[in-house]
Amino acid sequence: MAKVTFEEAVCKGCGLCVEACPKKIVFLDKDTLNAKGYHPAKVAEQDKCIGCAFCATMCPDCVITVEK
Repeated sequence: MAKVTFEEAVCKGCGLCVEACPKKIVFLDKDTLNAKGYHPAKVAEQDKCIGCAFCATMCPDCVITVEK
């Protein structure tokens, strides 16, 4: 099973990872603000992640780590 982690303090909430996810499990958390004032990305259902790393590839700030 793959594991996705986000460095939430650095995420600027651009949403590119959300659009890139083929399983549609990445979302911007509208209930959370990081120190920069952005809604960080999170994974809704970690067990559905296939480890494709499309989200990490699209992230311009390299805040996403995918472990297989």
